[in-house]
Amino acid sequence: MARIVVDVMPKPEILDPQGKAIANELPRIGLDGFAGVRQGKRFELTVDGEATEDALAQAREAAEKLLSNPVIEDVVRVAVLDETEEN
Repeated sequence: MARIVVDVMPKPEILDPQGKAIANELPRIGLDGFAGVRQGKRFELTVDGEATEDALAQAREAAEKLLSNPVIEDVVRVAVLDETEEN
């Protein structure tokens, strides 16, 4: 079985209160080298068998129609999950 990863981020012009809250807390825990934070969403879709071009196309369609809100979010990545990325 293969997995396809879909990453979704808020559009740059959209306010990100969670990202801002995280950015404000980083210096408090001694991490002050960051200029900003944007928080997004990650989805992992498990495919029966190989992750073919057809499976990737279906994942892109799912990302655009169901996994993201195109008014406020951009789909930034749809790719086969590399085994080195696994948890």
